[in-house]
Parts: sequence; structure tokens; C-alpha cells
Amino acid sequence: ITAVQSAFGPLFDARDVTHDGAVFDRLHADGDTFPLGGLEVQVIHTPGHTPACVSYRIGDALFTGDTLFMPDYGTARADFPGGDARTLYRSIQRLLTLPDETRMFVGHDYLPAGRTDVRFETTVGDQRAHNIHIGGGVTEDAFVAMRQARDATLKAPQLILPSLQINIRAGAMPPPEPDGRRFLKTPLNVI
Repeated sequence: ITAVQSAFGPLFDARDVTHDGAVFDRLHADGDTFPLGGLEVQVIHTPGHTPACVSYRIGDALFTGDTLFMPDYGTARADFPGGDARTLYRSIQRLLTLPDETRMFVGHDYLPAGRTDVRFETTVGDQRAHNIHIGGGVTEDAFVAMRQARDATLKAPQLILPSLQINIRAGAMPPPEPDGRRFLKTPLNVI
């Protein structure tokens, strides 16, 4: 998250944002564990979509956020600042070393052509065998070429500018201006 704050704080002239993650209650590193009720959560750093992406493993369940989607949709884009297709591939390969039966919960489900039901759960084995971007032994170089070509055709998400300004502040709105109003900024000629 500190890399994301460093990249986007200056872009939005967010002088209130430090680049040390201090606005977050806690920052985790790869391999950290923390309790959640009676469960133990393992943090797996999975950069590539962004440098801040993580996945969480709880027993036989894995929550992948934006790293992987359902096998018939593929993988996250890697063209955001700090994102990198080669890094994403390597992060995904780490996840695919988990046992086949590991349940995988994805952060989004974009319905591909031909499917009308929203899905959120798959398995590591299904991803390894059937993911349209990385399944069946796709090589790193082939993945990088595919991901870069596909990402070049994608528009920026509609709410990317406001969401980034809130995300770098751990969900808080920007501080008020002297007159008490708060603003989300749109930088011109930058993005």
C-alpha cells in the first residue's frame, strides 16, 4: 500500500497522505498471520494487478481479491500504475501450488459471453486446468504477451479516480478545505 500511496498521493496533490501506510490500522507482509474470530488468516502477497494486492488463506479457503477471476473469465488486468503482467503471472503461480481441492473465492465475477449466473467460488485445481488465461500450462512469456495485448484494449474503470483517492486514505474522504467542503480531484493531462 505504501507504493500505491507514493504513486497516487502526488498525482492527486493529496498532501494529507503520508506514504507510510500510517492511516491503516495494520499493514501485513507476505506470510503474516492474524486471528479472525476463531480462525487464523494467512496473508499471501500477490502483486501484479497492483503492488498492494494480497490474497488471504483460511484453512482450505483462499480469497484472491483482484488477482484471479472465475476460470472462464481469466485474470486481473495488470496495466494500473505499479501493476505488471510478469509479476501477476508469478503471483498466480504461487497460488496454483496450493492443493487442487483448495476452495478459491474471487473478488469479482464479470459474466463472460454465454454465462448468465454470477459465480464466486472455484478451486485451485479448476483454475490450474481451465483458466482461460493461465490454465493448461500457459508459459510466463505467453501470459505476459496476452495480458499486455488485452490490457492495451481496456478503458480505465469508470470510478478509478475517485476510488483511488479514498483507497489511499484507508476509506476516508479527503480532508475539508478551509470552507468545510471536501473535494475529489481530477488531474488533467496526467492519466
